[in-house]
Amino acid sequence: QVQLVESGGGLVQPGGSLSLSCAASGSIFSINNMGWYRQAPGTQRELVALSTSGGSPIYADSAKGRFTVVRDNAKNTVALQMNSLKPEDTAVYFCYAAVRGSRSSGTTHYWGQGTQVTVSS
Repeated sequence: QVQLVESGGGLVQPGGSLSLSCAASGSIFSINNMGWYRQAPGTQRELVALSTSGGSPIYADSAKGRFTVVRDNAKNTVALQMNSLKPEDTAVYFCYAAVRGSRSSGTTHYWGQGTQVTVSS
């Protein structure tokens, strides 16, 4: 079993910045993709930023140029630096990781508990 523990989030004014962090722990052999999704009330969960294994990060169009995903493979952590925040960025942000528990196992998808980000004046 793997746990994803998020930190950060909170209330910020439009145009401000906020940083989220996520640490994975437990039975981890390797992590493929790791990153962030978000869900606003009444909407589906959507991709924000994803650090891919061996590839370039993937960003939602809404996040490009404003958000940066940073991953530390040695520590099994991923962070999301959010700049120039807008009211429409308000949502619950979820950490995500695709994890292999052993060399012979397949990939299991894990989610954090979510952290609220509110952008409002």
